Amino acid sequence: MSCGIAVAKHLDEDAVRLERWLKNGYQGNMHYMERHFDLRTDPRKLVPGARSVITLLLNYFPSAVQLPSAPKIAKYAYGTDYHFVIREKLNELLNYIHTNIGAVNGRGFVDSAPVLERSWAVRSGLGWVGKNGNLLTKQTGSWFFIATLITDLDLLPDAPFATDHCGTCTCCIDACPTQAIVSPTVVDGSKCISYLTIELKDALIPGELQNKMEGWMFGCDICQDVCPWNRFARKSQETSFKPINQVLNLSLKEWEEMSEETFNRTFKNSPLKRTKWAGIMRNLQALKHGL
Repeated sequence: MSCGIAVAKHLDEDAVRLERWLKNGYQGNMHYMERHFDLRTDPRKLVPGARSVITLLLNYFPSAVQLPSAPKIAKYAYGTDYHFVIREKLNELLNYIHTNIGAVNGRGFVDSAPVLERSWAVRSGLGWVGKNGNLLTKQTGSWFFIATLITDLDLLPDAPFATDHCGTCTCCIDACPTQAIVSPTVVDGSKCISYLTIELKDALIPGELQNKMEGWMFGCDICQDVCPWNRFARKSQETSFKPINQVLNLSLKEWEEMSEETFNRTFKNSPLKRTKWAGIMRNLQALKHGL
C-alpha cells in the first residue's frame, strides 16, 4: 500500500484534457463519463469543505498464471471484486481517523464516482501517467488499484510527481492490437479491448475489431504486460485477490457450456459480473471469430 496527499482544488489542466477527450468521442458508449464534469474536476464539490485528497495504491499483481489455451482474463479480475475489498479498507481508515482525530468529514472513492484518480495520484507524488494512460511507479510498475479519500482535514501535501520516465519507449503503443493509444497518455476508449469486452453493451463487438481481440475474453493487459517498468512488479499479499475457483484454467468450451445460473453463482463477488453472462457469451463468439 502506498499513500500520497494533495491539496483539494480545481484541476484546471485536467479539465481541459477531459473536455478534449470527450469531444473526440473517446468515451464510446461510456456516457457516464460525460456526466458530472464539475464534480470530476473539483473534489470540493464532491465533499463540501474538502481540504485534502489522500490517494492510496493497492497492489493486485497475481502469483497465479492462466493456462495459455484459456480465454484471457485481465489480472485485476482473477479474485474478489476490488470495489468490495477497497471500500472495506477505506471504511477502516475513516473509522481510524474518527477514533484518533475526531469528527472529520470525508468520503472514500474507488473508480465508481466522478474522481480523476490518476491525476490525484500524480499530484500526490505517487507516480506519473505512462503512454498507455496508466499510472506508473518506478518501484512496482502499474499493477495496482487507485483509491481516493477526500477529506476536510488540513494535511501537509506531498510534492507532485514532476518527471516522466517513459522516455522514448513505445512498447505499449506498438503492442496495442486495436491501436487504441492514439498518442502518448491518450487512449481512445472506444477501441480499447477492455472497453469492448466490458463496457460495450452492444449485442456484437464491431466486426473490424473481432479479429484483433488476441484471445481476451474479459479486459486486457497487453499494454501493461509489455511495459518495462512492470518488471519490478511484486506479488500481491492481498488474499482477496486470489483466483476464484478454477477461473484461470477453464477452456473456451467450458466457458461456452457454462449456464447463466452457474455463472451468477460462481462470480457473484467477481469483477466478471459487470459484463454479465450474456456479455461473456458475446465475447467468446468474438474470440472464435478471430481464430
